[in-house]
Amino acid sequence: MKNILLFLLITTLHLPVVFGQKATPEDDDILKILAIGNSFSEDALENYLYELAATADKKIVIGNMYIGGASLELHTKNINEDKANYSYRKIDLDGTKTTRKGISISNALKDENWDYISLQQASPYSGQYDIIMKSLPQLLDYVKGVVSPDTKIVYHQTWAYQQDSKHEGFKNYNKNQMTMYNDIVVATKRIHKSKQFAFVAPAGTAIQNARTSSIGDHFTRDGYHLDLAYGRFTAACVWYEKLFRLDVRKNRYKPKNVSELQANIAKDAAHKAVKKPFKISKVMR
Repeated sequence: MKNILLFLLITTLHLPVVFGQKATPEDDDILKILAIGNSFSEDALENYLYELAATADKKIVIGNMYIGGASLELHTKNINEDKANYSYRKIDLDGTKTTRKGISISNALKDENWDYISLQQASPYSGQYDIIMKSLPQLLDYVKGVVSPDTKIVYHQTWAYQQDSKHEGFKNYNKNQMTMYNDIVVATKRIHKSKQFAFVAPAGTAIQNARTSSIGDHFTRDGYHLDLAYGRFTAACVWYEKLFRLDVRKNRYKPKNVSELQANIAKDAAHKAVKKPFKISKVMR
């Protein structure tokens, strides 16, 4: 009997770890999120989210697996080949940002006990559901197979281009902002209804809400990437509300390069998007 117990103990100790490690008591109060994305996840997560969290006395670690313009198709190709071709940006507990190049998705997924993994589509195809679904299920299954069962997978709803955008992908939406936004809403609503994701982060609706304000259609710096100040802040406010379930309007943080009016518009637009993620709400400022 002792020999059998010894054998079972040794066998158990040598079992491979299939999922990510469970969080230790030391990091139970730390929220950790990793985005598998591109420049749009850079816009939304790498800027101002840490400061919003810190102002609310919340601990957060933010990771972003970055390849410019990366689509779900490319991410899926990269997991199949285990390609180490990402720029892995990481904001640690103290707010220090580091960048490591030549990192694979598999390595990043195992780097932390992630609470959330965010997936998203490249902007030219963000409103094209059929194209999204050619790659999303496989990427989703892969991520689930690597991380802990406790990790929540979320979907990042990105934004429509500025109406005068020169982006080549704008032709997919007849170069019409509302067509693009409505297609993004239809696609992300279907993804939400699949119940495969813990939530959809409605950055796209927040930006569209904010465009109804006195700022107007000026939330990008080049027609598609967000304005470096109030544009990025609007998207960060969405993620703050979704991750911490707190009203961002009650958070006193404001970036130095954002005016009081711009900050209030950003917070109101984000809050209303979280309340109604698939419908435009006017921002009366």
